[in-house]
Amino acid sequence: MKKKQKTATITFKVDLDINNVPEDITWEATDSQEKDNKAKAVIVSVWDASAQTSFKIDLWTKEMMAEEMKFFIIQILDSLSDTYKKSVGDDKIAMEIKKFTKRIGKMSNVLK
Repeated sequence: MKKKQKTATITFKVDLDINNVPEDITWEATDSQEKDNKAKAVIVSVWDASAQTSFKIDLWTKEMMAEEMKFFIIQILDSLSDTYKKSVGDDKIAMEIKKFTKRIGKMSNVLK
């Protein structure tokens, strides 16, 4: 059995208003010197192997403007193309995800 080389923890702290709407999001990682990193939004997806399904958390603060959210989503979609290519090795589908991202990025006026 292989020994663990290292363990890291990523922590998100979400301050909520009285209606449970995020007002402030900060995060930190144990393998980084940076503490209390500010964020306006966070999207986390986790694969549950036993249930064979994904679990998603998406939060954004009141200060996150719609234009920022559009750009954020386009960046996520673009990075998913890279993740798909790296993890699955399927260049064809990765390119289709990139094309889709570019097309909707232009439609939403995020990309020129």
